[in-house]
Amino acid sequence: MSDSRVPNSSSGQGSGGRRRSWAELLAGRVKRQKYNPERAQKLKESAVHLLRSRQDLSALLLEVEGVQCKKLCLSNLIDCGSSEAHANHSSSFIGSALQDQASRLGVPVGILSATMVASGVGQICVAPVDPSHPVLLTVEQRKKLSSLLEIAQYLLAHNMFSRLSFCQELWKIQNSLLLEAVWHLHVQSIVSLQELLESHPDMRAVGAWLFRNLCCLCEQIEASCQHDDVARAMLSDFVQMFVLRGFQKNSDLRRTVEPEKVSQVAVDVLQRMLIFALEALAAGVQEESSTHKTLRCWFSVFSGHTLGSVISTDSQKRFFGQTLTQILTHSPVLKASDAVRMQREWSFARTHPLLTALYRRLFVMLSAEELVGHLQQVLETQEVNWQRVLSFVSALVVCVPEAQQLLKDWVAHLMAQAFESCQMDNMVTAFLVVRQAALEGPSAFQSYADWFKASFGSARGSHGCSKKALVFLFKFLSDLVPFESPRYLQVHILHPPLVPSRYRSLLTDYISLAKTRLADLKVSIENMGLYEDLSSAGDIAEPHSQALQDVEKAIMVFEHTGKIPVTVMEASIFRRPYYMSHFLPALLTPRVLPKVPDSRVAFIESLKSADKIPLSLYSAYCQACTAAGAKPEVISAQVAVISERLRDALGHSEDDISVEIAKIQLSIDAPRLEPREHTAVDLLLTSFCQNLMTASSVAPPERQGPWATLFVRTMCGRVLPAVLTRLCQLLCHQGPSLSAPHILGLGALAVHLGESRSVLPEVDVGPPAATVGLPVPELFKSLLTCRTRDSLLFCLKFCVAAISYSLCKFPSQSLGILCSCLSSGLIKKFQFLVLRLFPEARQPLSQEDTASLSWRPLYLPSADWHRAALSLWTHRTFQELLKGEDAQLTYQDWLHLELEIGPEADVLSDTERQDFQQWAIHERFLPEPSASGGCDGDLEAACTILVNTLLDFHQSSRSYGRSENSDLFFGGHRGNECIISRLQEMAADLELQQDPSASPGHSPSKGHFLYGIFHRRLQGLISGWGVAASLQRQRELLMYKRILLRLPSSVLCGSSFQAQQPITARCEQFFHLVNSEMRNICSHRGALTQDITAHFFRGLLNASLRSRDPSLMVDLMLAECQTKCPLILTSALLWWPSLEPVLLCQWRRRCQSPLPRELQRLQEGRQFASDFLSPDATPQAPNPAWLSAAALYFAIQQVGEENVRTQLKKLDCEREELLVFLFFFSLMGLLSSHLTPNSTLGPLKALEVCAAVLECLEKRKIPWLALFQLAESAKPPRAQVLTLGVSPSTANRQRCPELSEPPLVVADTRLGCLLLRVAPDQHTRLLPFAFYSLLSNFHEDAAMREEAFLCVAVDMYLKLVQLFVAGDTSTVSPPAGRSLELKGQGDPVDLITKARLFLLQLIPRCPKKNFSHVTKLLADRADCDPEVSTALRSRQQAAPDTDLCQEPRLF
Repeated sequence: MSDSRVPNSSSGQGSGGRRRSWAELLAGRVKRQKYNPERAQKLKESAVHLLRSRQDLSALLLEVEGVQCKKLCLSNLIDCGSSEAHANHSSSFIGSALQDQASRLGVPVGILSATMVASGVGQICVAPVDPSHPVLLTVEQRKKLSSLLEIAQYLLAHNMFSRLSFCQELWKIQNSLLLEAVWHLHVQSIVSLQELLESHPDMRAVGAWLFRNLCCLCEQIEASCQHDDVARAMLSDFVQMFVLRGFQKNSDLRRTVEPEKVSQVAVDVLQRMLIFALEALAAGVQEESSTHKTLRCWFSVFSGHTLGSVISTDSQKRFFGQTLTQILTHSPVLKASDAVRMQREWSFARTHPLLTALYRRLFVMLSAEELVGHLQQVLETQEVNWQRVLSFVSALVVCVPEAQQLLKDWVAHLMAQAFESCQMDNMVTAFLVVRQAALEGPSAFQSYADWFKASFGSARGSHGCSKKALVFLFKFLSDLVPFESPRYLQVHILHPPLVPSRYRSLLTDYISLAKTRLADLKVSIENMGLYEDLSSAGDIAEPHSQALQDVEKAIMVFEHTGKIPVTVMEASIFRRPYYMSHFLPALLTPRVLPKVPDSRVAFIESLKSADKIPLSLYSAYCQACTAAGAKPEVISAQVAVISERLRDALGHSEDDISVEIAKIQLSIDAPRLEPREHTAVDLLLTSFCQNLMTASSVAPPERQGPWATLFVRTMCGRVLPAVLTRLCQLLCHQGPSLSAPHILGLGALAVHLGESRSVLPEVDVGPPAATVGLPVPELFKSLLTCRTRDSLLFCLKFCVAAISYSLCKFPSQSLGILCSCLSSGLIKKFQFLVLRLFPEARQPLSQEDTASLSWRPLYLPSADWHRAALSLWTHRTFQELLKGEDAQLTYQDWLHLELEIGPEADVLSDTERQDFQQWAIHERFLPEPSASGGCDGDLEAACTILVNTLLDFHQSSRSYGRSENSDLFFGGHRGNECIISRLQEMAADLELQQDPSASPGHSPSKGHFLYGIFHRRLQGLISGWGVAASLQRQRELLMYKRILLRLPSSVLCGSSFQAQQPITARCEQFFHLVNSEMRNICSHRGALTQDITAHFFRGLLNASLRSRDPSLMVDLMLAECQTKCPLILTSALLWWPSLEPVLLCQWRRRCQSPLPRELQRLQEGRQFASDFLSPDATPQAPNPAWLSAAALYFAIQQVGEENVRTQLKKLDCEREELLVFLFFFSLMGLLSSHLTPNSTLGPLKALEVCAAVLECLEKRKIPWLALFQLAESAKPPRAQVLTLGVSPSTANRQRCPELSEPPLVVADTRLGCLLLRVAPDQHTRLLPFAFYSLLSNFHEDAAMREEAFLCVAVDMYLKLVQLFVAGDTSTVSPPAGRSLELKGQGDPVDLITKARLFLLQLIPRCPKKNFSHVTKLLADRADCDPEVSTALRSRQQAAPDTDLCQEPRLF
């Protein structure tokens, strides 16, 4: 190819020559051709086409601009982690560069910038993504996109960005585009979702793309992805836009583009999602599969919370209406005949929970009239999916009670239309709707039999108007026969339509046809029960089983009315075969007759008196009952055999059997059994459960005889501990996995163990040291936990089984006997669970609501625990049982049970749990009388009980070493947050009830109720320095602090300072709590923790800003703090860097004046400390000196250990008072470094600081010994005067009244109290340890010069020995691994040895005047160290020694 080149080319070079740039090529063309406007326009269009084709934009710009364009490389602009990030290039620079490049290319800058940004978005989206989050950006991608969008926002603001071009470019990379990137473009107003959708050329393609991405987004939300908040916000915004644009009545006329495109896409996407959901449900979606998660998330968008307030109610209703239409009409493949045959399978209980959840969300938005009207319209105008239509009807009558009457009216209208014009479709619709509604039971809709009798059993029915109507009715019923359920055929035969005699043949023909069909199905018309439930799961029950149910129902009606039920009377006449063959045999089952006649006996006697029982049958029944009374002897003999074989199996001798067990020790944590015991007990329990099931299939519990009582007695001997241990394993650790027969059997076993309460020993479930035992029935309360969803449901089942069995077993017994058989805790837990799980149970019961109780439904294989629990709840005897004092669920009981439940494993959602808790507090327990466990309407009493219960629970939950996450019965703390939220709500309500002039929760006499609670509880705690007592007190106080932090800051200092009380009265209680308790437990490095400090100051400013002179109020309050609670001020100094911005913002928001003077003092103190540690500054310490010393001490802690001495050399120039106070804080720091191993100030550094300050004190001869006598100096009776912080030159001021500054002496009790209120008590007690830790730094001259030195040294030594003997020095002993690190410092034994040697050398050298207080010192402590005591007494009694110089040197 090189041979073909033109020799005189413009380049002047061959094939190996230089490549010419784009600019040179363009320049050559400009030289050859003249300017032509048309050609220029074509060139511009070509350039735009070049940009829009899939070219490498960065390479193209590099070619145009040359090497300099690398500065504007797109990958660098959006790479947040690179050194050439866009932060190095301002947006104006980027805009200018784009303008220059656009002018060179001859294209609009808006198109160039749009192409650049679109290319950048594409690069970000094609970067490696998290495979588990295919529609979300990674953190790195999100940062890069944010950088790029900042550039785009600048370009957009300066008209250098084309939205249309950007949208078109964006859709070219549709396959790699991530949904989150599109959402960010929308929320940051780069380009809206509407504009993006309108710019897409293919509406169906963009709809499919959105559908796929929304499915992935829903799946990720349910999978609890890391960026769940972003994903939910995305879903909410997309759905809002789709509903707004797709179902808005009036289009926006201001837009120049046609609005139909967006509306089309929005409706298409919503339809795709719904169709996908409906088809998945039809195919049978698996629980917790990816599709199941997607549907669950998508259905959650059908709520006002997701749609938000930006969408009008009309748009939402149109959307919901369209959704309902689509649900009812999608895939109409079933015929009406299929619906007749299969509709029982579409009841509410059998409908998929996701679909019923969707129905319920539709019911929230649409009224009952709108729902029924919409259903009517769809059925009249479109082909429908009968399964969805009928499942919708079931949900409607269950969830919307107002719709029941509307459905009845609509069905009546359909029937009238059908008979008027013989419309078969209306007839089919009416029958299907009525039958479906009746499947949900009488509480939701009248039974089908009642409706059929009401519609056709009288002359008023629509069928009786003409022969044509009759023919139409029987033609319709005859057509249904091949598809009918036997139950409906039985109803039609037993309750036939009323027909004139002349048309009787129509009825007989139909009955004959129906009976033939029943015969083909092998169902006898005579076997239909009197009270047969058409909504039951099975088709036809066995005659015997149905007869047992009829007997129970008839007895229940007889109990309520005192008369024989009409149904039974009719059956004895019109259905005599069933009555004689099944009903009477079931009623007259032989049993042991009770001593006090029960309802069954009375019912039988009433039937006999009415001649409804043949005499021969009644006589046989009486004889059989008499024979049954003799059977207990036989059962007793069999039980004796079982007991003997059980004894042999367990290896128990007769002597063991005769030994009485005083108390059973049971380990709840880890119950263990020997293999032989395990096998034998399992056999016993299995046998009991099987026998109970067998006996219950024949007779109810009250007619089963004494076998169960006798059987349980075999377990009440030496085998009882093994039985209880196995029950603990089953109920406490394996409960949710037990089957219904096991639950029923163990529930009955619990009742019979309660029946034998008096002969059973107590059970101890605590540690071996516990002495208080539980009766066996109360043990079950402890074994049943209510922590998680599974344990809640299991506890409910067990409570239902035990209580139902008890009421059925002893129907005629007194309430006292029933209570003795049942644990009161079990009854309370049942109340708690029913009220918590079933909202319908929270409504007051009317007289009509009381139901009878049947044991039979519970032992059937398909036990409906929900229905059984509600039946027990409304049972009359149970409601009477709840009136007893021991059985009442009190407010405190409710709080304990509620606190046990962990929100993360709760069966209720967050919203449901909040609704329940608010109902329980404000509607159940607050208005309830205190005698019934309520609060008498007193909100403060409710708060008091809540706080006490919360604190009790917090203490007990860690008892016996159980962890918080343990599933054992002594509970964790996971439910505390929700209950504390309720406390916040009540505290806010209580604040509104207060007098405006009083602070919230306060009254002049007793103060805030919270501090009263704290005070009473602290008085009840064990005092002392023991580890257990200290830890218990610490846990209690930490909980106090947590509660205070969750309540308004006005609880700490009031809501206003304008009342007539003394200015600190509202803070007195908080100050007392800080000084007496928090100072010792919750303080940190001489200060309170940051959270409580900030909370107090927020409250202080809030209250002050409500007064007329905020600055004055703040100054007065903080001035009082100096004397009453100085720890508040030292805490503010420590946390001032984080506290200052908050206080400044809060103050300046309401006041234009500077900060109050006392707050400025804190600023100055921190500034002084900062300047002091600066190399060149020599600041002057502000007053008060003790605050400046505290600030300086906190600042010194941040200095490196090697620089401490250097920095502290400046102390030589500071005031004497400052040095003394600094020494005090340094001593506290030294002790803290030993007490808190992880302290920021290590022991060696702390000792170095103390030594440096002490050296300065000694150099300037400033007295400091009084710091070690603070505890004595704070007591007014003690009159010892030691000059503190006064040099010898200034000591003369004591004798010179003209001097302006008085000396600072220990006798000033105010100063001693101030320092003691800053230091924790433990630190004050350990001052002897600090004193002798500085032994090597004591100056010899000071020891000899100071008269008080010997007294202080001896006092410190004796106290140190006492601390060591009491074991209190163990808290400062270094761990084994730190002994070498601390270079021997901190070892109490070594310290005592050195101190003793020091004293024995010092005593002979001291002048006799120094021994004036020795007698007092040794008064009670001479035995601490006899040798030192002897040396002191000897020196005190000896003559003055003039030859002191011959004694060895002390230092």
